[in-house]
Amino acid sequence: MKQKKTVLVLASTYPRWENDHEPGFVHELCKRLTQQFHVIALVPDAVNADPNGFLDGVQVVRYKYAPKKLQLLVNNGGIVNNLKAFWWKWLLVPSFLIGQYFAVRKILDTQKVDVIHAHWLIPQGWIASRFSKQFNLPYIVTSHGGDLFGLQGNMLTKIKKQVAEDATTMTVVSQAMQDYLSQMCIRPQHLDVIPMGVDLQHRFIPNPNIKRHHNELLFVGRLVPKKGLNFLLDALAILVNKHPELRLNIVGFGPEESALKQQVARLNLGKNVNFLGARSQDQLPQMYQQATLFVAPFVRADNGDQEGLPVALMEAIGCGCPAVVGHVVGIEDLLGEDIQHIAVHPHNTQELVSAISKTLNEPTLAAERTLRIRQHALKLIDWDSVAYAYGNILKDSIQNFNTKISMQ
Repeated sequence: MKQKKTVLVLASTYPRWENDHEPGFVHELCKRLTQQFHVIALVPDAVNADPNGFLDGVQVVRYKYAPKKLQLLVNNGGIVNNLKAFWWKWLLVPSFLIGQYFAVRKILDTQKVDVIHAHWLIPQGWIASRFSKQFNLPYIVTSHGGDLFGLQGNMLTKIKKQVAEDATTMTVVSQAMQDYLSQMCIRPQHLDVIPMGVDLQHRFIPNPNIKRHHNELLFVGRLVPKKGLNFLLDALAILVNKHPELRLNIVGFGPEESALKQQVARLNLGKNVNFLGARSQDQLPQMYQQATLFVAPFVRADNGDQEGLPVALMEAIGCGCPAVVGHVVGIEDLLGEDIQHIAVHPHNTQELVSAISKTLNEPTLAAERTLRIRQHALKLIDWDSVAYAYGNILKDSIQNFNTKISMQ
């Protein structure tokens, strides 16, 4: 039997255990790639995380960067938002980078790796670029949005440009990100637009046996500035005057949770808002299937951070849940012409209020629109097609790199 090629995946956000509520899109891709490759996922350790071992066929290696109880840089909001909310977490950055660097070196010294796949330009992409030169390996880098749109400054932009242009292949999750690279004069050798996937075949599907609740808004995501949840609360304060029975379920948590709860109290929305905390992936489909409307008023945060292609929106659409979202550039690929009915500018409170009211008042039209978007999404974001595309990129990167080396 022909031995599988080995892919070393570098990522920061990764499930700490099975059915973890942390975003799992990197692992979802990794486990599907195991059909073609031996996949090693090198990820940061965390409080209560599983030990090193196999998860769904993926060899997961967790590197330590602080005493166990202090390994809090990544989870519950992401690195950038955690650094903004908690000054002391900056103290973890040097050991986070050093720990990852030496963990990569240890794997490359002891195992045969054929290609590195780095998720996020910084720091994983930068580390991959260093070792690519040292070990004569191809690497591909995937940008998910926040790392490209955020992390501004001359030095960081210079690093992003170097990482992107040195990569064998770069992928981005939306057409808008490709356009942004052009604006920034970043020119990768090879560039592909491939979104992260959603399981639209088995998990995030409509369920005709579940009746949708009335007047139930649903938000799912990290409680961080780019999600725009504060704008939704302002809109809700107006909406409840005409719809006093309207309620908003908030699934997720993060560094903005305390400020958002204070806003709820200030607006006297205690009876209309439920903070449900995080929910595991297996709990989310029923929540999308029951909700009247998924609302996610995405915005561009002050530090430039914004969505690439929001996973929660894709999940909601997959379950047939109508949506109203903030108009950030990354969503255009998914929504197509229907974007005019779904996307608003959340800074304009009345625009958000009107969009929610109109969708609540026209449930049949909203449902038809959602199913139309879902049909389009099946070709774009279903995991089978996404994993197939990444598998081809990895194989081509290995082959093209080896051919180039042999000709030198």
